[in-house]
Amino acid sequence: MQSFFDLLNALGYISTIIVLIGVVIAIYAFAKGIAPVLWRLGIGLSRRKIAVFADSQFEDLEALLVDSGLFQKSNVIQITKSSLKKAEAYNLFLVHYKAFEDEMEKILAMKQDATALIVYSPQEDGFINPTYMAKINAHRNATVVNLRGRLLNDVLVSIITTRPRA
Repeated sequence: MQSFFDLLNALGYISTIIVLIGVVIAIYAFAKGIAPVLWRLGIGLSRRKIAVFADSQFEDLEALLVDSGLFQKSNVIQITKSSLKKAEAYNLFLVHYKAFEDEMEKILAMKQDATALIVYSPQEDGFINPTYMAKINAHRNATVVNLRGRLLNDVLVSIITTRPRA
């Protein structure tokens, strides 16, 4: 009977070691995989500025971002056709295509690889010129959005996948 209890005792030690190894691996995996993403998202939501290229639609787009409760009003900056150069300081561009169709060449030239570009083109405004669509597609971190819900999702993903400027 004593040998049976010794066997159970040895199995208890082995299972405790396995559980401890599993906990260490889980903590390591969390620290390497999930924690950096959560950190970048938190910094992005609290500090990152979003350059919104829009004229009359700015208030609507700003309300979409701010009313979500994820972004502060002070982090949403309006860029007009006369102030395009001001956007170079930011690394997240949200462009209302219809309003800035004539300025797309300048915006694409200003965009760096680390800058996220989200082109918002609702279907009621018409389709994007195929030439611009090919140019947008040639850039990294660029996406075209037709729906408002998807727009908010792509802004969040862009914040996670790009780093703030130093």
